Amino acid sequence: MWGKYFSRENRDNFYLPGQEIKIGRSMALRNLTCEKDPLSTCRFRVLIAIMGFMFVYLVIALRLFDVCLSGNLGRSRNIEEAMHLEVMPENPIKRADIVDRNGTIIATSLPTVNLFANPKKMLNPQKAAVELARILPDLRYEDILAKLKRRGSFVYIKRNLTPSQQYQINYLGIPGLEFENGEKRIYPHKNLFAHVIGNTNIDNTGISGIERKLDERLTHSDIPLKLSIDLGVQDTIREILREGVSKFSANGATAILMDVNTSEVIAMVSLPDFDPNRTQNPSSQAQFNMATKGVYEPGSVLKVFNTAMSLESGKVKVADTFDATQPLKLKYNVIKDYRGENRWLSVPEILIHSSNIGSARMALKAGGDEQKEFMRKIGFFNELPIEVPEKGKPLVPRRWGEGTIATVAFGYGLAVTPLHVITAFSAMINGGLYHEPTLLKKEQNDDGRRVISYNTSQAMRKLLRLVVVEGSGKRANVKGYEVAGKTGTANKLSAEGKYVDKKVRTTFVSAFPISNPKYALLLMLDEPKATKETWGFVTSGWNTVPTAGKIIEAIAPQLNLKANYDLDELRNTRIIEASYSR
Repeated sequence: MWGKYFSRENRDNFYLPGQEIKIGRSMALRNLTCEKDPLSTCRFRVLIAIMGFMFVYLVIALRLFDVCLSGNLGRSRNIEEAMHLEVMPENPIKRADIVDRNGTIIATSLPTVNLFANPKKMLNPQKAAVELARILPDLRYEDILAKLKRRGSFVYIKRNLTPSQQYQINYLGIPGLEFENGEKRIYPHKNLFAHVIGNTNIDNTGISGIERKLDERLTHSDIPLKLSIDLGVQDTIREILREGVSKFSANGATAILMDVNTSEVIAMVSLPDFDPNRTQNPSSQAQFNMATKGVYEPGSVLKVFNTAMSLESGKVKVADTFDATQPLKLKYNVIKDYRGENRWLSVPEILIHSSNIGSARMALKAGGDEQKEFMRKIGFFNELPIEVPEKGKPLVPRRWGEGTIATVAFGYGLAVTPLHVITAFSAMINGGLYHEPTLLKKEQNDDGRRVISYNTSQAMRKLLRLVVVEGSGKRANVKGYEVAGKTGTANKLSAEGKYVDKKVRTTFVSAFPISNPKYALLLMLDEPKATKETWGFVTSGWNTVPTAGKIIEAIAPQLNLKANYDLDELRNTRIIEASYSR
């Protein structure tokens, strides 16, 4: 009965319960042949196909890994084509960077994303507006809805989205909302260069400062624009000037540091200032650049130019003396001295004691035509070609009679910007050469334009040194740096056109080291107030002068100027000092 089951044909396929199954070679071969088992054949083919796909993917994975290691993913066209990769193009930055004289970035552009809508594709504007107002809390629901209901196919919802905002909006999947690549101007140092750099509008077009003046240059070139400004020096001056404004409760202030041999502006500060990164418009006072836009009667600092003019005319000598025993009476004016010496004064003494009477007599001796032409020659009649649009044009007297000659001689009747003053001042002490001021770093210096002789310039150096050593500039006499300069205090005009006591602008213009001039520094405070330390005085010697001294002491090492503490303090003041009496 069991014989048929144990026949040679069947015993290879029959196994007793519990018997270990062992497949022999012959059975395996039969299972892998088409003739014997079609199902096994299909399984074998599937296995082969899977192994083939695994091999292909392994090759691709190894190739991708190799490309990534070699940094050629973006350049491997074969891989992109094989894998159908969609490479997003980089956002083109159209506006060039602005850097300081040392290459530090002070203005740059970053790629951003803008959100716009196609109202025609909006299925539910109300719902879309609710969601957008939730993600963009700085936008009002009503404003968003109004935009989504506009006619047309394009309207901006918001510029310069954050990555988080873009992700959330994209996740909504609302038809009609789309993104575009944009560009945002960034000012990493915030307020520090506000009036120099200016800023751009939402379309990245310059609207103030260098951004506006050189907008075309910045837009059509990817080469960084290098300024003459030094970031470190700018920061130091701004901080000390802010302290001065606070200490003397001034309405505002400005400071300019200039290379006297090139007229490159190394630092320019105007307070109050603003953060150009913020979208809201700053106050008109914060926007106002006092250094280049403000036009002021400079006060006694103008005596520097009156003295140089008088000496250059040849009609006045250093040893000459002038009667300052009593007020100078003219046809329509009576000129007095502030705390006058009431005696005859030499030219050096006129500067040391800042005599209005002496300055007026010097100018009258030199002549009105000489004075007028000199003021024209040093740029006081024209707007300066500086690289910002915020520029003030001097206010020049229509008639240049005797009264004008006298008042201009001691700083009234002619109004110019602080930039005019320091540019002309640089020419007075650099050997007599006038250079146009610039905010751009010069690759090579120009020859300049001669406005006074070298000998007159040498005399002015010594005279201005005397003012700091013996006169009203003593509080700026920083040891080791041979500071020279001139103070100026000008009364402000009221709304009725009358000069107001105690409401003044104080100015101090200086140079260092005067034996070999490198830099000129101008400081101006608007309406400084008296303190206990100033004994109730508001004149320049009590506020701008000590502030300038602090600045010079701080920035001189930054400018790589070595202090010489062995200097003879009067080495550069050996002038023919005449003090004759009638």
